[in-house]
Amino acid sequence: MDSRKIKTWAWVHKWSSLVCTVFMLLLCITGLPLIFHHEIGHLLGTEVEAPKMPANTPRISLDKVVEIGRAKHPDRVVQFVSQPEDDDGLWFVTLTPTPEPTEDFKSVAVDARTGVVLAQPEFSQGFMYIMFKLHVDLFAGLPGKLFLGFMGLLLLVAIVSGVVLYSPFMRKLDFGTVRREKRPRLKWLDLHNLLGIVTLVWLFVVGSTGMINTWADLIIKYWQYDQLSTLLAPYKNEPVVPVAERGSLQRSMEGAMQKAPGMKLSFIAFPGTSFSSPHHTTFFLRGNEPFTSKLLQPVLVDAKTAEVTAAPKMPWYLTGLLVSQPLHFGDYGGMPMQILWALLDIATIIVLGSGLYLWLKRGNTVPARATPTAAPVTERAPPSASGPQPDPAPAMKVQA
Repeated sequence: MDSRKIKTWAWVHKWSSLVCTVFMLLLCITGLPLIFHHEIGHLLGTEVEAPKMPANTPRISLDKVVEIGRAKHPDRVVQFVSQPEDDDGLWFVTLTPTPEPTEDFKSVAVDARTGVVLAQPEFSQGFMYIMFKLHVDLFAGLPGKLFLGFMGLLLLVAIVSGVVLYSPFMRKLDFGTVRREKRPRLKWLDLHNLLGIVTLVWLFVVGSTGMINTWADLIIKYWQYDQLSTLLAPYKNEPVVPVAERGSLQRSMEGAMQKAPGMKLSFIAFPGTSFSSPHHTTFFLRGNEPFTSKLLQPVLVDAKTAEVTAAPKMPWYLTGLLVSQPLHFGDYGGMPMQILWALLDIATIIVLGSGLYLWLKRGNTVPARATPTAAPVTERAPPSASGPQPDPAPAMKVQA
């Protein structure tokens, strides 16, 4: 590669890295506890679990579950009812002042067998909530998400440019060389290059899936416009079905489950909410395998008649979103994958921190002729970067 191209790529790498580094550090630091959010929840006592009972214990009607949840907050409307993936003895009823999307929600945990209210957890406070909000949108809603998405795009540019620069800048050194006997800046430069190139694939995967996750709200809105609008044409201009006129929720769920045999319920979106229509109760079902459990199948049920209206297939862009969310946090492989993700996240923090250090110490470099093998790098920005860990909470799931 000629010197002019190297200079161009070095400029691209330097500025894409510098602009996003502080935000990527924030995302990596806040993302680290979010990898273990379930485990931390158990330690803090914030996780709700249903009491152990025989598998054949009878369950109460879903209508009764909603009635119990609504009785705790009669001034609110039920937006969602959800069930944890690993605990089918528990229901979470989510209630809000209006059906529109909001941060003001109350959650009621109801035992699916006895109807006992087990807890009313507060998900909008505490350490993990602060980590989550900083990680997802900087407490700035959709603008914050899109801003972090742009930082993720700059990260990907920094990764690609770092890969292009790695070969010409390291051509006179063996792979993995860390010159410990040299000045501190050279040692950090070599460590920065080594960790950056070793974690390259992971950084790119986590950075790209994090960027996709920041588009979740827009992707869902497009899905509603693109696919649901056709299905809802017969209901055009009709008001939201009043609660008193809705059919049996239990019968609706049974019909939805028959439409997609072999699947399990993930969550239910009620009429007028962001994941449903004004005229339907929408059941989101998931598969039983580690991979298919992250993919959702919506089934629309007429809120009045409790009859199944449609079960549209998820379009490719929503499937991509659903796959990217658990991949981003290593949710496919249990604890071993979580530990691997955490170690790579720590390596990313070191890469980002060393890149920042190298930039701040750039004025202390020796002339190029004194260190011919390292001169191109010390005169420019380091040739590798790292990735964020945005968005732990799946957009198609409900944090009940």
